[in-house]
Amino acid sequence: MEEIAFTRDTVLSDVHLYIPHKRHLMVRLNTVGQPVFLSLFKILWREDNLERSHNEHGKVREHEEAAAPGKLLGEDQCILTDDTNPNSLQEIEDLLDEDGDLEVTRRPRSPCEREEQNCSRDVVCPTILTIGNEDYTDDEEPVYNSHDLIRIEHTMATPLEDVGKQIWRGAFLLADYVLWKRDSFRGCTVLELGAGTGFTSIVMATVAKTVYCTDVGEDLLDMCERNVALNKCLTEPTGGEVKVKELDWLRNEFSSDTEAPYSWSEEEIAELYDHTTVILAADVVYDDDFTDALFKTLYRITHTLRNPCTIYFSIERRLNFTLRHMDITCDAYNHFRCCLNDFENIRDGKMKLTAEVIKPAFPQFFSYERINQLELWKIIAEPHA
Repeated sequence: MEEIAFTRDTVLSDVHLYIPHKRHLMVRLNTVGQPVFLSLFKILWREDNLERSHNEHGKVREHEEAAAPGKLLGEDQCILTDDTNPNSLQEIEDLLDEDGDLEVTRRPRSPCEREEQNCSRDVVCPTILTIGNEDYTDDEEPVYNSHDLIRIEHTMATPLEDVGKQIWRGAFLLADYVLWKRDSFRGCTVLELGAGTGFTSIVMATVAKTVYCTDVGEDLLDMCERNVALNKCLTEPTGGEVKVKELDWLRNEFSSDTEAPYSWSEEEIAELYDHTTVILAADVVYDDDFTDALFKTLYRITHTLRNPCTIYFSIERRLNFTLRHMDITCDAYNHFRCCLNDFENIRDGKMKLTAEVIKPAFPQFFSYERINQLELWKIIAEPHA
């Protein structure tokens, strides 16, 4: 089998980049011919695991201040700064070398990674166990029986339009918060937008009653469905149910075509509107048109829900050098903040919307790099009194 090529038009998540290769298993080719891998993610329930993880990566900063809502600058000023953090521009300048190039600081290698680097680099050709949409048989499942392991199928190094088939740090950050505040989510009905592989929905289903795991694209939703099946040992004991459904932000209605896979029944649409109190979105901001569509979808759904709703956004501020500005910018993040500001300031006499940042001082339940650029936002949507 040919080696997987990383070309300039492919994107690789840092989550997969930092996982040792021995923890990846290629299990199949999906229906569009992409290699699909299986990765195991351990939930760090024990205090010693949490403490060790924090020491290795410096994840939890107990005294980190919550960022106040930012002040958006003019179009000629592309960096979004916080009123309470006047040194943010200086921090960006500190990342530049003498020529103005961005210097990337690599994470220090752990001892086990250094040991792996010194090992033989013989090429190992994985065996493809299944192809396409074949379901798992009962014989394949018992290999993984632990109740603190999440099993996720995903692809690697995808084109931009397929980034949902990878796992991103924002999903881990949101999952951390769900596990930390699990009593707050117990027994509720949840809608996740842009769920990708379904990682956050699966974690939420360990405490919630019903999770609508939504995205668009049959191949991606097939992957979600398989991941939900792989993790039933985590969700079934608590009675949680994950329903994988298609929800296209560019459409103004739910897909109710009974002939189409992952469509909605009238009962499910009614249940969503009658019982949903939580909406999740993990690392879905990377394209301005999709961000606009996301907030239009949020407006449409929140104004139809019967109960007050809390929306949780996890987002990563990604620094990029753009020729348009000849500077380092966070264009996608800046556009998100513009949309969030407009969303919060809607005055239609129907909903009151309040947004705030949740400081990332809660425990880390998964091993990943919780960088400073990760943010968690909370939006409370409630009817006007």
